[in-house]
Amino acid sequence: MAMSLHRVVALVTAPQSPFELACAAEVFGTAHQDAPARYSFRVCAERPGPVQTTAGYAMLVDAGPAALLEADTVIVPGRQPPGAPVPHTVAGALRAAHRRGARIAAICTGAFVLAQAGLLDGRRATTHWRRAAQFAAAYPEVQVDSDVLYVDHGDVATSAGTGAGIDLCLHLVRCDHGAAYAAQVARNMVLPPHREGSQLQYAAPPEQPARAGADASLAPLLEWAASRIDARLTLDRLAERAGLSSRTLARRFTEQLGTSPGQWLLGRRLDAARVLLEQTDLPVDAVAARVGLVSAVNLRRRFKTHLGTTPGAYRRIFSEA
Repeated sequence: MAMSLHRVVALVTAPQSPFELACAAEVFGTAHQDAPARYSFRVCAERPGPVQTTAGYAMLVDAGPAALLEADTVIVPGRQPPGAPVPHTVAGALRAAHRRGARIAAICTGAFVLAQAGLLDGRRATTHWRRAAQFAAAYPEVQVDSDVLYVDHGDVATSAGTGAGIDLCLHLVRCDHGAAYAAQVARNMVLPPHREGSQLQYAAPPEQPARAGADASLAPLLEWAASRIDARLTLDRLAERAGLSSRTLARRFTEQLGTSPGQWLLGRRLDAARVLLEQTDLPVDAVAARVGLVSAVNLRRRFKTHLGTTPGAYRRIFSEA
């Protein structure tokens, strides 16, 4: 039986940032040869017709807010200026879509639109770190977290600026269709398949410059570790491989990735476990061994803590075997 397409509608407001809109269009609206279509993508505005952009040109939008009546997911890309009043028709259409059960997701300063529509009251949300103070002052009823890449409540989600919008979109794809399909989409975009929403928005500046001749990038170590996730990779072993002290390596992880070596490694192991659960019929204990989580008990515990489900339930939802 053919899978019905999940309907994604982007709601743009003038002047619209083309980049944030393109993030959503690339993830949800681009056909990829090795990734079967799972989404349809459409753009709407308060009124059909030309919509000015921040890049100095106008885009022609052929649909109005009525398009939201059939949306499964509504994307609100960033807008300028962020605090500009949202038309009552737009805010009302967003609230109606949310009441109907549509998922509402904002990219960057699109969070201001969701806040004006009342969809973030009493909830944790994020936006671009440069606008976080303005956001918190304008909407004291919203719990603003300026450090993270994205926040997802299931029915409402917000992201930080620029690339974090792609991270949120890929996260939504993972929630809808599993890690393997999201990895296909990310691979076509030449992007890493997954960054946790709790990762920092931007890297903290190092306390001291790297010593002359030293490679400050973690990329070679990350590639090496990712190819050996079934092995016992302690902080000391990672530090030895990188030619650094354990303390220096931990600091580099915080500066460059916004997380610890242990949390980064656990994320990669859970990603690998998800793909194995989706694409093979290996027993859970065999999956745990292959991704370095040792036992089925440990894998179940990690799944429950980080994904809110069990490996068996995850496999039943996303299995391709």
